[in-house]
Order: sequence, then structure tokens, then C-alpha cells
Amino acid sequence: MTVLSLERSLTDQGLSSEQIKAMDYFLNELLRWNRVHNLTAIEDTDAAINLHLIDSIIIFPILMRYLDKTLDLEVAPRRIADMGSGGGLPGIPLAILQTQWSFHLVEASKKKAAFLQHVRGALHMANVSVMAKRVEDVAQEMAGEFDAVTARAFTRLRRLLELARPLLKPSGLVFAMKSQRSDEEIAEVSKDEWRLLEECVTALPGQKLDRRLLIFQTK
Repeated sequence: MTVLSLERSLTDQGLSSEQIKAMDYFLNELLRWNRVHNLTAIEDTDAAINLHLIDSIIIFPILMRYLDKTLDLEVAPRRIADMGSGGGLPGIPLAILQTQWSFHLVEASKKKAAFLQHVRGALHMANVSVMAKRVEDVAQEMAGEFDAVTARAFTRLRRLLELARPLLKPSGLVFAMKSQRSDEEIAEVSKDEWRLLEECVTALPGQKLDRRLLIFQTK
């Protein structure tokens, strides 16, 4: 894919020129590092734009709907933990789109965490911190400190929520990205502990299967 077509794809999503420049750098570095460090199974640039960048970008308006309180100056910036961040998805694109929120990218793999640190430094992302630790360890150190958790292709939903709960403030939110219908996984979730607020269907360019964003809130 040419730079022009990449720019057109991201402009269609409403991104500014500076945001497009940052996304372009992130994607190029992800693919470059991937040749050595195996950060992602997706190696084709066109596929990476849709399945990585666009997949992360299209959930941003939904997060804004639930979390945006920037007009209230008395409210501290939102703190979000991106669990199992891997190559920085969706954490890095979301942090590029919303610089007023604080993103903590939790990734136990040292090589993946090193990549995240590299991108953070190169893009001067003051609203991003990288935690090269297991989620369980972060939960002990930062219990109850986060407004929300994001997770993409991390683990089965019930386990994801179990890991997320200690991180969250009261009535905290989990945004779980799924690649297909999740009725069976949703049925496993404790209704005494979690409330399913919304199941959003999202569509990616050139993809036949719908994506799902599940939004849960602690009870």
C-alpha cells in the first residue's frame, strides 16, 4: 500500500495529519520489528492497516462515549490499562487519538515491551507508560487505579474479566475486542459481578466477518 492510500484510509477515519504521521510510523516500525521479533502474525501492509490500525481506531468513538469527561476540569485524566498489549494494540493507536488519557501498556514479553518502549520514545508519548510485567503483578501494585481496561485477542472472556477486576476502580469498565460472535463466552460471565452494557458490532474494510466490542462494568 502506498503512503497516499494509507493517508486516505486514515483520513477517512477522521484523523488529523499529525495523527496520521504517528500511525504511519507506528505501523512501519511494527512491521519492521516483526521481521526479527515476531510481534504479529500479520505481515502484509494492507492487512495490517485494516486488522491493526483501523480495528483499533473504530472503537475510539465508543470509548469516548463512555469515558470522555474532558470538559470537567475537576476530573483527573482517565487511566486505562491495555492488558496483554502485544505490539501495542489497541493501546498505541488509542493513545495517539486521545493524548489527554493516560495509557498503561501491560505486556509480559520482554521483546514486545521493548518495542512498545521504542515507539513510546520515538513518538514522545508522554501519556503512555510500558509495564513489562504480568497482569497479575500489575494488579497487586496498582489495585483499583484504573477507570477502564482494554484487551484485544488476549484470553477467553471470563478469564479476561477475572484479571481485569482487581485493576479497576468501582464501576470500572472493560472494553473487550472479539473477532466473532461471543454468546458462549458471555454466558460464562458471572452476572453477580459484571453487567454487560453493550455489544457493539464493527466492520472492517474487506473483511466478511463482523468484529465485536463487548463493554462490561463491574457491579
